[in-house]
Amino acid sequence: MKLSLVPLLRATGVPILLAAALSGCIVVPAQPRHAVVVEAAPPPPQVEVYGPPPVVGQVWINGYWGWRGDRHAWVPGHWEAPRQGYRWVPHAWVREGGGWRLHEGHWAR
Repeated sequence: MKLSLVPLLRATGVPILLAAALSGCIVVPAQPRHAVVVEAAPPPPQVEVYGPPPVVGQVWINGYWGWRGDRHAWVPGHWEAPRQGYRWVPHAWVREGGGWRLHEGHWAR
């Protein structure tokens, strides 16, 4: 007895593939991140050595000290495609009251 998957794929595979493809079309607005305020000042930035971009035209986004659990943790820099009409505003720790607040890096007009 020879079993053929073609009729089964026609009956179930195509609708499943179509549903999967259409489910990727949902656009969800970016959620704002929660502000991080800590008592410990961040260490000095680390020096990162990087070569040429993997894709011509990409820009280097410097790493920064993030907050993970109960300590500062270095988040390495990365290459990213620039956004036309925008400039990169780097992550920054700002002294506020008795602590330090992380202002997330972002693309701004």
